[in-house]
Amino acid sequence: MQQPVLPIAQSGTRTLAAELPSRAGDDVRLAGWVHRRRRLASVTFVVLRDRSGLAQVVVREPRALTQVEEIGEETVVEVTGKAVANPQTPGGVEVVDPTFHLLTEPARTPPVELWRPAVNAGLPTLLDHAPVTLRHPLLRAPFELAAASVAGFRDTLGGLDFTEIQTPKIVGSVTESGANVFKLDYFGGPAYLAQSPQFYKQTMVGVFERVFEVGPVFRAEPHDTVRHLAEYVSLDGELGFVRDHRDVMAMVARVVAGMLDAVRERAAGAVERLDLTLPKLPAEIPSLHFSEALRLVGASPDEPDLAPAHERAIGEWALREHGSDFVFVTGYPMVKRPFYTHPQPDDPRWSNSFDLLFRGLELVTGGQRLHRYEDYVAALEAAGQPLEPFASYLETFAYGMPPHGGFAFGLERWTARLVGVENIRQVTLFPRDLHRLAP
Repeated sequence: MQQPVLPIAQSGTRTLAAELPSRAGDDVRLAGWVHRRRRLASVTFVVLRDRSGLAQVVVREPRALTQVEEIGEETVVEVTGKAVANPQTPGGVEVVDPTFHLLTEPARTPPVELWRPAVNAGLPTLLDHAPVTLRHPLLRAPFELAAASVAGFRDTLGGLDFTEIQTPKIVGSVTESGANVFKLDYFGGPAYLAQSPQFYKQTMVGVFERVFEVGPVFRAEPHDTVRHLAEYVSLDGELGFVRDHRDVMAMVARVVAGMLDAVRERAAGAVERLDLTLPKLPAEIPSLHFSEALRLVGASPDEPDLAPAHERAIGEWALREHGSDFVFVTGYPMVKRPFYTHPQPDDPRWSNSFDLLFRGLELVTGGQRLHRYEDYVAALEAAGQPLEPFASYLETFAYGMPPHGGFAFGLERWTARLVGVENIRQVTLFPRDLHRLAP
């Protein structure tokens, strides 16, 4: 039988589940979702879920028992009753003598049993029904870690005199590779979804010296792998007056420390729910040159990049030899770096760039940029690129830019390594890839 939707009672301030331990003996008003109903002979326990956690409601009165039987899990309700201490109840306090007010019609049966401690469904089911399945406390936890991480990123850089910026996501030229862009019809002309905020964040170093951005970037990735997405969240920073890429690496280390501190402080509940061991970050992150990295993994000295297996081996080496879940690899070949990358002064085959590997996976890419106008013209000409599409970008350097550099984190990769999952889609809100454009 469908129950009428009643207005929210206005008497008393709403109490969150996490606040119940401090409210023993008080009349309380809870509001949330019916997470689980557990029926016994003469009593039913209703577990209510809100943003702070779970609360147990004890139902004995016949009319309330009948109502609870009809409303089902995930129905949104308001509950008024008395908070009573019970040492056997999680949190030590439960709600008795409840009155239920439905805030919606009774909910449909969810596609997975959200009250179960473990999630017994495959990834396609979880993604297809993400608006509902993400309500599970374990599935929501990675996004609590991500939110805390972004807060730590912002707090760290804001405290170091960085200015947050927001750059366009519809651009007139490609930043990284022309092959992996989403092309748009922009009022009859060509445009692209931004692959990164690279050009704009460099430009804004000429305004603020230090800038950062948190925002989406788009890559038309042809790879159907567990580590690639067509859209992800990038955490970007750029800073002026650097001596070389090592100043940028030092800034990245401070940012990682700040993000981990924020996870500990802001997402302790999620860390506990997922039973995580947070990564080891030494006082100084170990570093090795790209050529040393190739020797370490037994690869050919002519390899232009590190394969995923190489990254895993280097991560294992860093943990074994330095007790670190992080390791910098510096000096990647210039042939594998964008045209704006500063070459290594004593050997221009190599670049003043780096990757930060986190538990064997590339997490951060960064380095020193070119900053002289003539160097940009020469780099574009050497790459066979016309100057005209980059005119507004090049203007920045014609009017004086300091030596500078920057970096970019992939938020989803960071979260995946924190949680220890192999498929990045498990920690991505509504992922976009070769096969998925919904929900």
